[in-house]
Amino acid sequence: MPSRAAPPSALPALALLFNATIWGLSWIAFKALHRQGLHPLWSTVLIYAGGLLVLLAWQPRSVRGFLAHPYLLGLVAAAGLTNVGFNWAVTVGDVVRVTLLFYLMPVWSVGLAWWLLNERPSRAALVRLALALGGLVLVLHRPGAGWPVPTGAADFLALMGGFCFALTNALLRRWRDTPHEARVLAMFSGGLVMAGTLALGGVADTPLPAPSLSWLPWALALTLGFLAGNMALQYGAARLPAQVTALIMLAEVVIAAASAVLLGAAQPTAWTWAGGSLILLAALLSIWPPRRAD
Repeated sequence: MPSRAAPPSALPALALLFNATIWGLSWIAFKALHRQGLHPLWSTVLIYAGGLLVLLAWQPRSVRGFLAHPYLLGLVAAAGLTNVGFNWAVTVGDVVRVTLLFYLMPVWSVGLAWWLLNERPSRAALVRLALALGGLVLVLHRPGAGWPVPTGAADFLALMGGFCFALTNALLRRWRDTPHEARVLAMFSGGLVMAGTLALGGVADTPLPAPSLSWLPWALALTLGFLAGNMALQYGAARLPAQVTALIMLAEVVIAAASAVLLGAAQPTAWTWAGGSLILLAALLSIWPPRRAD
């Protein structure tokens, strides 16, 4: 029998899953670049510099839209610090722990939506907040270490990146009437501007090494992967409901955790798994479509 083509409705979902896979496996390339002497800040600079060049060549009119809305500089900062926090944290930390701390969206989203969007939290939002905070306590728990508080740079970077991720999403909603290509330009510029500013300011403890075949292929692979992933995200998100998009994107957590455990880049404890389950439950509840009144 002739093979049957996949139904058209499956393609957007597969595109989103592809994007989640790129991000879920990106830690492998970041750690490889770090072993070759590239600080995560420099890796981020190279990736987003290449992506920005492609974007400007593809959509040059995005510059005009960006300049017409100077407040999008806030999106530059938020999106840039999101990438700085996540990329740096997965490079130097336990991948499972970092990914779970980064995805504490329900914790940050409640306050940010109230502050920026004037959306008062509902009882359901407060329940999600309690679940996520409970998960945070369990993930941060270390037997015999006293209070469950962040320890080490990776924890703080993951929490900072997750907060900026929530802030990025809130700003995208607040400024949704601005041109789409201007928002995309702001987000790509953020990775270059924020990482570059910190690296040139001396935060990176190593200079940018000379081009070498030992690390250039990794940097090129990440650049192409992030570009392809962004295109897949735009294709899928434009064709599926927001709740479905958010649900599929949570696959990044599963992919990152599974790959890190299999490749020995993480040693999650039972406390980590328990806390991660609560965090994911809170995230799932936050995207569950509300029941409509009759």
